[in-house]
Amino acid sequence: MADHATMRAWQVTELGEPAQVLATAEVPTPEPGPGQVRVRVTAAACNFADVLLCRGAYQAKPELPFTPGVELCGVVDEVGPGCPPDLLHRRVVGRPVLPHGGFAEYAVLEAHSSFAVPTGLDDTTAAALHLTYLTPWLGLHRRARIQPGEVLVVTGAAGGVGTAAVQLGVAAGAQVIAIVSGARKAATVRELGATNVIDRSSTDVIEAVRELTDGHGADVVFESVGGEAYRQATKYIAFEGRILLIGFASGTIPQQRLDHAFVKNYSILGLHWSLYLDHEPELVRAAQDDLFQLALEKRIDPLVRQSSVDDLPQALGKLAGSRALGKTVLTSG
Repeated sequence: MADHATMRAWQVTELGEPAQVLATAEVPTPEPGPGQVRVRVTAAACNFADVLLCRGAYQAKPELPFTPGVELCGVVDEVGPGCPPDLLHRRVVGRPVLPHGGFAEYAVLEAHSSFAVPTGLDDTTAAALHLTYLTPWLGLHRRARIQPGEVLVVTGAAGGVGTAAVQLGVAAGAQVIAIVSGARKAATVRELGATNVIDRSSTDVIEAVRELTDGHGADVVFESVGGEAYRQATKYIAFEGRILLIGFASGTIPQQRLDHAFVKNYSILGLHWSLYLDHEPELVRAAQDDLFQLALEKRIDPLVRQSSVDDLPQALGKLAGSRALGKTVLTSG
């Protein structure tokens, strides 16, 4: 039985922009089902997926009302039938099972995709090292097979996933070119170790990439923006380059010119990272272990802004307006 019959949670009561549709409520505390664990949430990270959930534009469409929050760190306080009892009281990161998302006092995770957090990493850092870093890890290492010395261009490089891609590119030995909009974002990304930074608000991106690479272009493009950013990538991609499709934060899904890929010899690679939980779960576990180790060795260090869970509508509003730098992680403290 639950320790508390009800809990406080943020709920989406109708679809729309986060600031308009989120409200707090007392709701029943969820109980874990077979193969699931319940966690007391200690830190929940904000993702663009949460904005899309509020709008009803995400691939998962839970029934209203529901609690968003797709990435968290928490302490297991109850295990469901069929779960190893040694998970109890363990600190884990994972992806909550909707409709019981992470912006609540308690959430439910699948036991097989709950990852134990090593000592030496605090809750806020750990919460940012799951979905946000697994996306570029699997994209760069599994899909794009990035190699030391290759040129990596990261679009939308100042956001949560973008800053993670910059750091993992640097850790992989790539020459990282970060594309951002505005001087403030450019300064932030430079501090993360990017080889070069392009401010697209004042620079011709295509010419800048060609100039910085002596005409070679980008071997890998980590593309999360869509629209014009994708079109530009097809112009500066190198021979046998790989354009890695992560998302479409601009709201515009590009129409791919397959004849263009044909004549320029480049590859278009899609990434829906959570499919690996179904098809290659051991790869995900190995990736998560590697991320924890990289963080413990200080080779990656999430750019995190910690805030109160009470600030959720404002935090998601900044994400919706592309005003967020790095990753926002919410805690109850």
